[in-house]
Amino acid sequence: MIGISKLYCDTVEPSDTLRYSRHSGKLPSHLLQFSSDKKPVVVWNMTRRCNLRCVHCYAQSEDISYDNELTHEQSLAMIDDLAEFGAPVLLFSGGEPLVHPRLAEYAEYAVKKGMRAVISTNGTLITKEKAKILKQIGLSYVGISLDGLEETHDKFRGVKGSFQKALQGIRNCQAAGIKVGLRFTINKRNVDEIPGIFDLLEKMDIPRACFYHLVYSGRGSAIANEDLSHEETRKTLDLIMKRTRDLHDRNLPKEILTVDNHADGPYLYLKLLQEDPIRAAEVLDLLQMNEGNNSGRGFGCISWNGDVHPDQFWREEVFGNVKERPFSEIWTDSTNEFLMKMKDKKRHVKGRCAGCKWLDVCGGNFRARAESIKGDPWDQDPACYLTDDEIKKES
Repeated sequence: MIGISKLYCDTVEPSDTLRYSRHSGKLPSHLLQFSSDKKPVVVWNMTRRCNLRCVHCYAQSEDISYDNELTHEQSLAMIDDLAEFGAPVLLFSGGEPLVHPRLAEYAEYAVKKGMRAVISTNGTLITKEKAKILKQIGLSYVGISLDGLEETHDKFRGVKGSFQKALQGIRNCQAAGIKVGLRFTINKRNVDEIPGIFDLLEKMDIPRACFYHLVYSGRGSAIANEDLSHEETRKTLDLIMKRTRDLHDRNLPKEILTVDNHADGPYLYLKLLQEDPIRAAEVLDLLQMNEGNNSGRGFGCISWNGDVHPDQFWREEVFGNVKERPFSEIWTDSTNEFLMKMKDKKRHVKGRCAGCKWLDVCGGNFRARAESIKGDPWDQDPACYLTDDEIKKES
C-alpha cells in the first residue's frame, strides 16, 4: 500500500513511526505499513461462496456451496496460532465473508486474542442488525468494494441493484459507528469514474478509499488486456493525488491509498521532488520503511481450504496447508526455497527490476503479475510504468 494522503499531504512524518519503535504489535493501524518486523497481515479467504458474480474476481467465486472449507475446530486453531505468532491484523475475505455463518464469531475470537479484525466485502449483506453485531464484537474496519457508480458497478458485479445495496451497507456501518471505506479496482472500464468516487467520499462522509491496480489473477486474468497503459496509469495517479490534495486543502481530509503497484512510491517521490524537496526527503525515508511489496513476508493469505499463499491473488503458489501444520511453521520454513526467495526477493528479480534504483523502495513490485504475463515470477512486473530514465542508477 502507498499512502497518498499520508505521504503527499504531509499527514505522517518519519518520527511518527519511530515513536512506536516500528513494532507491528505497537503501531496504530494507519502506520502499520512502516513496521520493521513485518509480522504478516493475513488475509483469510474464509469462504469461496459469493452472492455476486464479479468479472474480476481473483477467487473465481460462485453462489454455490464448497465442501473443502476449514472446519470450526480448524478455524479456531488457525486463529490461535496467528495470534501467538504475532500477526497484527486478520482480514476476513472471500468470496463474500458475510455469507459465512460464523464470521462474527471468528472476528470476535480474533479480537479477543489481541488481533485487529477487518472485513473486505461487497457490502450488500450488511444489514442494520449485522452492522450492530460487527460493532459490538470490536471490528476495526469494513472495506466495501465499488467498481464505479451505479451502472458500471452493477455490470462489474453481475447483479443489478448491487450498487444501491452496497451504499446501504455503508450507511448501516456508519450508523453503527464502524469505520468504513471503499475499495476500487482500476481498469479501462471504470477509470473515468474515479472523480465520481471522490465525490461520493465527500457526499457520504466516507473517511477512506483504496485504489487497487489490476492484478491478473482468477477471472481478473481474462481482463488483463483492460489494464491501463503506462501513460494512462501515470495520469490516473496524477488525478488521485490532485483530488486527495484538494480534499486536504479544503479541510476535508480522507485517507487515500493505492495498492498493488509499488511503482506509485517512486512516482510520488519524483513528483514531490519538483514541488517540495524537503518533504520529498521525508517521504523517501517513509517509503524505505515501507519497503514496497511484501507478499510472502509482511503479507500472506490463507485460502478457504487451508492453503497458504504469498498473497490473495497468487493461488498458484502454495507454501503449505494449515490443516496439516500451523501457519507459523509454514511461514518460517527455511527449507521452502521459493518462500525464502520471496522474503528476500530483491536478490532474485530480473529485467528492469534487477537494475532499478528504486528496488529498495518498491521491493520488486508484484511477482504474481510477472508470472501471469511472463511465465517467470522473477521477471520484471509488466505494470511498472516508470521510464528507463527514472529508474536508471546514477553513474
